[in-house]
Amino acid sequence: MKNRIVRAFAGSFVLISLLLAHYIDANWYWFTAFVGANLLQSSITKWCLLETILTKFEIED
Repeated sequence: MKNRIVRAFAGSFVLISLLLAHYIDANWYWFTAFVGANLLQSSITKWCLLETILTKFEIED
């Protein structure tokens, strides 16, 4: 369950930031890059802030 939520958040943030970059301001691409960097970091370190937050809210796998 947690993995699905993390993927849904990441995908939503990427799509929303792409829409904002296209329609509002190109600086929103930095947010897209941040999400991508965070995904890369979590694949290397096996730590994700959102998973920690979901655990604190007692949302389990």
